Formats: sequence, structure tokens, C-alpha cells
Amino acid sequence: MPTYQVTVNGVSQTVDVSEDTPVLWVLRDHLDLVGTKYGCGIGQCGSCTIHVDGVAMRSCSLTLAQVEGKEITTIEGLSEDGKHPVQEAWREVDVPQCGYCQAGQIMTASAFLEQNPNPTEEDVKNAMNGNICRCASYTRIRKAVMIASENMG
Repeated sequence: MPTYQVTVNGVSQTVDVSEDTPVLWVLRDHLDLVGTKYGCGIGQCGSCTIHVDGVAMRSCSLTLAQVEGKEITTIEGLSEDGKHPVQEAWREVDVPQCGYCQAGQIMTASAFLEQNPNPTEEDVKNAMNGNICRCASYTRIRKAVMIASENMG
């Protein structure tokens, strides 16, 4: 079995897995980082979103071989104390209902705001469009992203 070297949340990790193992399962099963959720397994719902070198990506459809040598950030690594502006806006707006999609939503929103710190509401709607919320909290999600953008500026 191959050995891969990855940096997750600022910590260098060595993982022995087969080359086609999805990053999602490496995070959850090998590194005990369970904040990243399994939703659909085909990269469509967004629950498993992480940052790879600052870009939001679906960890269920990425293999460890594809991210070797890159910086991975999970929801656990977004902020040491949970005070990232997106996380604070999520609490302020009381976004979650069931909460299952929230880590992926937050990771998508935070990567988006790094690229576009002053979005329009339409920009936010388009950026968050690929993340599915089973509880249909979309209005609160968009509101929280707008508040986070104001707080980041």
C-alpha cells in the first residue's frame, strides 16, 4: 500500500492507503477528523467540502494521490476557536436546522469570500448554489454569507 504525505490543518500527516481512497475517508477514518460529512459520495451535495490550497473542493471525489503535497483545511482547521467570520455569522443568523450540511456550507462560503470579499447577493446565491441543504435553510445561509463578508471587510 502506498504512503502519502499531506498537510491537514497545518499538521503534516503520513497516511498508508490505496491510491484511489477518497480524501473524505482518509480524514474521517484515518485522521479522526469527522467534521467533514459524507452526503452523496459523488461530489454533488457539498457536505464533504474542504479547502485544498484554499480552494473549496469535494473530498468524496478527490483521491489522496490528487492532493499529496497540498495544504488541506477541514472545518476543524478553519478556526482554532470557532471564531472565523463565517462561523460567527452562522451563529448570529442561527442558520442550521439539522446541521448536517453546515460544515460544507461554511467551507464553501469561506473559500468564496476569500476570492470575493465584497459579493452581491446574486454572487452569493451563485457561489453557494452547489451545496444542498436538506432543510432548505438557503435564505439564512445567504444572509449569513453576506454578514460574514461585511465582518471580514
